[in-house]
Amino acid sequence: MAKQSAGLLLYRKREGRVEVFLVHPGGPFWANKDAHAWSIPKGEFEAGEDALAAAKREFREETGFDPGAGLFTALEPCRQSGGKVIHAWAAEGDCDAAAVRSNDFEMEWPPRSGQMQSFPEVDRAAWVPLDQAKEKLHKGQAPLIDQLESLLAAP
Repeated sequence: MAKQSAGLLLYRKREGRVEVFLVHPGGPFWANKDAHAWSIPKGEFEAGEDALAAAKREFREETGFDPGAGLFTALEPCRQSGGKVIHAWAAEGDCDAAAVRSNDFEMEWPPRSGQMQSFPEVDRAAWVPLDQAKEKLHKGQAPLIDQLESLLAAP
């Protein structure tokens, strides 16, 4: 069975345009990548676990912010190129992208060195206008932007 992640697509309206909150993965692999490297705050969840609860937990872990108890609208799941299925919820909200505080992960670095190093799961965050979001967002998550646009355009 494909791995599954759950996340939140937070959006806000500023100066007549919609912006989405995206995070950039930490660690050496992503350090110099920008285009199609960003993601919604998300993380894997176990079978039987409530996916929305997991999405809120992952948002807190990766950003340090509480997503609150507002309205969370389920979006259609999308599949990344590696097969992982992303379950996402759109929610209107706001936070200070410059104040992101992420949890850490450990990995062997440099490769085959036997040395473990700790890196932040998220090294930065940004509010990105919708028209630029697809260029930053992982290609497998781009359909979430289309869905958000449709959701916001609905009467």
